Amino acid sequence: MTQASNPNPQPEHGHETAPEQKPLSPRLALLGVALVLIVAATFAGIGILRRMHDDTVLADRTQDLAAPTVNVAPPNLGAPVDSFVLPGSVTAYTDSPIYARTSGYLTRWYFDIGSKVKKGALLAVIATPEVDQQLAQAESELVTAQATANNARIQAERYTGLVKTDAVSHQDTDTFVNQAAATAAAVRSAQSNVQRLREMQSFQKIYAPFDGVVTARTVDTGQLIDQGAAKELFHLQAIQTLRVYTNLPQSYSQVVKPGAKVELTFAEHAGKVYQGTLVRSANALDPASRTLLVEIDVDNRAGELMPGSLAEAHFKTPPRGPTFIVPASALIFRKEGMRVGVVVDGSKVQMVPVVIAEDDGANVQVVSGLGANDKVIQNPTDSLIDGQKVLVVSSGAQSAPGGK
Repeated sequence: MTQASNPNPQPEHGHETAPEQKPLSPRLALLGVALVLIVAATFAGIGILRRMHDDTVLADRTQDLAAPTVNVAPPNLGAPVDSFVLPGSVTAYTDSPIYARTSGYLTRWYFDIGSKVKKGALLAVIATPEVDQQLAQAESELVTAQATANNARIQAERYTGLVKTDAVSHQDTDTFVNQAAATAAAVRSAQSNVQRLREMQSFQKIYAPFDGVVTARTVDTGQLIDQGAAKELFHLQAIQTLRVYTNLPQSYSQVVKPGAKVELTFAEHAGKVYQGTLVRSANALDPASRTLLVEIDVDNRAGELMPGSLAEAHFKTPPRGPTFIVPASALIFRKEGMRVGVVVDGSKVQMVPVVIAEDDGANVQVVSGLGANDKVIQNPTDSLIDGQKVLVVSSGAQSAPGGK
């Protein structure tokens, strides 16, 4: 039998017709492209920012690793300053080398080293036969010049009287008058030469120019002596009063004034204090050391002190605020002045100007520039600069107040 035909036949699956698609509008296309670009730019920006962050972290890490390592410690608290001690050089009040003023042979000397002499004391005698003969010759020439001058004077006076009566000519009179003046000048010249040689002869005897002590004798009997400063005969020093020279730091240059009393101590006189007086200063700072040279006079009539020794001068000053003690190795010397490096904000270097009061070689006393809580860099390198980052690896503890 034949099957009945389907009045509404269905199309086969492989031959289905696709539904009709609407075309994409230009606005939606542009929006899609913009979204794609935004997403791409976002990812690119995130990548760039991440790389910049990584570079910054790497640079900071590299800088941290390159930062020098330093040890820091707070300064030790010192006692308030009301005095300070400086080394002083002791010299004689008057110090004079004695030289010969004439040439000859030393015939005798009268004082050796350590001898105390008075002003005008005869130290030595020099034989000068050449000078003696020159003096004798000069005296003879002076007598001759005086005789010639006397004769010329008489002739001039005679012709001056005769010319008034026209007994002689004016020309002859002028000639004799001029001869009298010339011979008178020759007499004065001869007298000066005689006086010079007498002075030279007087230098045969060497006298002490002041009260003092003979500290050197470099000649002996029979030695040939040449005049001038080529060879010193004696060395004489006045030690009744001694001068002590020391250099005041700039911070104390206006504190200590002339007339101030200064205590002096000496290593060879342990436990004994000598009283000195500051008598004068240079009134100008040494540009190299920034110090003021001062002179202290001390009485030495007892003869206990010696020139050339080293003294310690103890100066009194008005009390100043608290001071801080730091190692001398913490000081940094720059052309701007003395500095100390401290660490601020945990890792940055700050160069602080300081004023030093005392320096014992190992430690220094700082009177200005530091605080109790400052972290002072110990043994800093010369390459440290202001604002430089450092790595603090240890921190010392502050010592008890008054430590030095």
